[in-house]
Amino acid sequence: MSAIPSWRVGATVGARTPALAPDAEAQPGLRADGRLGVHYALTLARGEDAALKAALIGLEQTVELPRALLEADLAERMTGRVEAVCQTGSRAARVTLSYPIGAIGADLPQCLNLLFGNISLKPGIRIVGIDWPAALLDAFGGPGHGASGLRELTGAHGRPLLCTALKPMGLTARELARRCEAFARGGIDIIKDDHGLADQPAAPFAERLARCREAVERANAGAGTRALYFPNVTAPARELPHRLDAAKAAGCRGVLISPWLVGLDTLRFIRDDYGLAMLAHPALTGSLFGRGAGMAPELVLGDLFRLAGADAVIYPNTGGRFDFSGAVCARLNRHLRRPLGALRASLPTPAGGMSVQSAAEWARRYGPDTMLLIGGSLYAQGDLAAGAAALRRAVEEAAP
Repeated sequence: MSAIPSWRVGATVGARTPALAPDAEAQPGLRADGRLGVHYALTLARGEDAALKAALIGLEQTVELPRALLEADLAERMTGRVEAVCQTGSRAARVTLSYPIGAIGADLPQCLNLLFGNISLKPGIRIVGIDWPAALLDAFGGPGHGASGLRELTGAHGRPLLCTALKPMGLTARELARRCEAFARGGIDIIKDDHGLADQPAAPFAERLARCREAVERANAGAGTRALYFPNVTAPARELPHRLDAAKAAGCRGVLISPWLVGLDTLRFIRDDYGLAMLAHPALTGSLFGRGAGMAPELVLGDLFRLAGADAVIYPNTGGRFDFSGAVCARLNRHLRRPLGALRASLPTPAGGMSVQSAAEWARRYGPDTMLLIGGSLYAQGDLAAGAAALRRAVEEAAP
């Protein structure tokens, strides 16, 4: 924020500044007064007032009525409360609102609706921070396995985990399984379906699941490795339980899922009803990350994916074929790992143009609590097992 003095305004009952308990102060992102705090960056139209726009957000996201039509008690209990307004430029401002838990309950879809439902249709509103009350964290639950659980499943300790994707679309299930076996023999920890592998005729889900799972078991038995195969279970609503049932029956310990394609609350369903670890893919979320509107990536992929139950979260690393900056990646790593109530940490999984040659440097830069996802560069090595083994050695040597 700029040096322009901020001023505080109570949209419903006067000025309020929540007093944070010591444990909340020790955990950035945790709020101690039981309300949900949301920080917005506003781009103002000519003549638009930041305080008024903030007050209208608080009404729009809750009661959807003008304040003049509300009884005083209802306005106090249910509407968003404007807590701070800071003018950061002639047509820019940062504002903070808080919302009562009673407007959400324990409903994750309603939480998303309150965060960015109607106002996603309005210009110039971007969510840049969220302060979570412990009650919501407890209700949503977070990862079922988390970073430590994935380490236990794979036996990988003291170094970043290694992940790769089976591709390209169009290969048969038998051909994909051969690649899966080679990666497992070379020491890759988690071999996932590419997120575009669904139930196409070339490699139907059921056949691909059976062949790849069998290939990994064969490689583990022969090479003494503990690789895991994560099939992509992203599917239509009626089909999703069948694919999850099949994955669990086949002995898979985890799955790949694209939460923004199937609905974020699907993660909680998988965690609670199936107990499977989940690697979350960011497909479709890029539509939220506009510069002047939407939500900051670390809030969607860091906070929301983690709260819903993702044990590891894929994001596009800086310097690859996408445009995330190094600062955004650092914030994502921090949000996935930071203490946040009783939630387990999730593993940041940088991807999208990562190379075998730079893996050791990324391992040093991001530290051991990371999973490196390397695809095309690993295929370019020719001998997949040998390339995977070389990658594994490089990362192990880079470990502290």
